[in-house]
Amino acid sequence: MKSDLLLLVITVVVALIFDFLNGFHDAANSIATVVSTRVLSPKLAVLWAAVFNFVAAFFLGTAVAKTIGQGMIRIESVSQYVVIAGLLGAIAWDLLTWWWRLPTSSSHALIGGYAGAAIMRSGFGVIVPAGWHKTLIFIVVAPIMGLFLGLVLMVSVFWLLRNKAPRRIDVWFRRLQLLSAAAYSLGHGGNDAQKTMGIVASALYGAKYLTSAELAGNWGHFHWPIILAAHAAIALGTYFGGWRIVHTMGSRITKLKPVGGFCAETAGAITLFSTALAGIPVSTTHTITGAIVGVGATTRLSAVRWGVARRIVWAWVLTIPASAIVAALVFWAFRLVKPDA
Repeated sequence: MKSDLLLLVITVVVALIFDFLNGFHDAANSIATVVSTRVLSPKLAVLWAAVFNFVAAFFLGTAVAKTIGQGMIRIESVSQYVVIAGLLGAIAWDLLTWWWRLPTSSSHALIGGYAGAAIMRSGFGVIVPAGWHKTLIFIVVAPIMGLFLGLVLMVSVFWLLRNKAPRRIDVWFRRLQLLSAAAYSLGHGGNDAQKTMGIVASALYGAKYLTSAELAGNWGHFHWPIILAAHAAIALGTYFGGWRIVHTMGSRITKLKPVGGFCAETAGAITLFSTALAGIPVSTTHTITGAIVGVGATTRLSAVRWGVARRIVWAWVLTIPASAIVAALVFWAFRLVKPDA
């Protein structure tokens, strides 16, 4: 019994480490636009983003957590070792892409790792197709939503303020960008922290601390420690920041001014709010990249550095299978030591 409890504690700790690294890796998504437009210094920007990552715990519900917890993998086939192997696969991919300065999706690394470990244990029948359909569809839809909204917002602002002095517009949007950055960070925390919450809930179910009814039920009372821990971990990760990716997100895709930063962040926030409330796990990285591309394309198509964008897209394509393979290998190693893992 003590060994089971120790294994659960290790699983939860690894999940929170992943959540911290998620914030660390994705800090660039939250702050790149507001830093590249020089509205906030990097130090203030990460503090601003971290605060709203945590505050999201009280606003965007737990629909995404429930999808991850029981909507993608048949929960009865999940063991503690599956969860740990999945998390380690995601962590490995996150660290590699952080080192390569690629803004890939921690979310897709997590679901890829979770699926790879579960398949290694129980075969492809462990997959719940309905949960994967909407997730895979939104790999494409989320960045397109961000791109479209960023494009529409930018064109609308240009048209509405076409007779205003550029300097006045710049002053206005430097202030407004504080709000848009806060909204985007709220969406980022609300979407990404929930994925870790779902994984922790799966671990608690596997250790028989949660019943299937509790897993599917109200997350508002018993689950508050999970919710607050997940949001605190991602907020701390954001605060310490993934500085290696900031330059890629903030200036290498396209150059941004405060009005462009506002439109990109607002487009990203709208997309993340709507998908979080609908229980669809999407990539915050994909979303903000699409929004930045949409904003940049309003100037001229050549304003977007398509070579950089193409490299990022390839990293997106590889994320789920790469993290799944790493997690499957980790679980295979567990099986060598503990055949009933």
